[in-house]
Amino acid sequence: MSGAGRNRPTRFARSAATVAYAQAMAEFDIHRETVIKADLARLQALIDDFHEWPKWSPWEDIDPAMERTYSGADRGIGARYAWSGNRKAGRGDMEITAITDDAIGLELHFEKPFKARNQIRFEFAPQGDSTVVTWRMTGRQTGPMALFGKLVPMDRLVGPDFEKGLARLKAAAES
Repeated sequence: MSGAGRNRPTRFARSAATVAYAQAMAEFDIHRETVIKADLARLQALIDDFHEWPKWSPWEDIDPAMERTYSGADRGIGARYAWSGNRKAGRGDMEITAITDDAIGLELHFEKPFKARNQIRFEFAPQGDSTVVTWRMTGRQTGPMALFGKLVPMDRLVGPDFEKGLARLKAAAES
């Protein structure tokens, strides 16, 4: 074997390196923020009650025939929301898992168009007579989604939806 041939990575080594790279880069943290002229109580009321989400969620109008199911607590910790819709809306559920004076936490599960478990956090910071609202989603892309994420970052996929949702939340809270 020539010297050059011995130094070339094997197919297995290249594949292992690709998988390791994809796994290392699979973590994501997407966030957007805006300033809303509303107090914390008004904002929490729009977020901790899934029945209020149609007023501002960027995904509510993707599928007018989307099936929605509410369960658990009426609002706050333990409130659950499930949806099943067309190809764009997909299928999944959310549950409110934490509420503090400065944040609301949710667990988000997607079943379709791909399986995923992500953490959602709405963070609140008072600013005069307004509130800075940050919408954050963290998670880990696995399998084919980890490789897809190399071509199309999650921030590019979801960021514009967060911007649209925050603009709608602002309009709903300030009306």
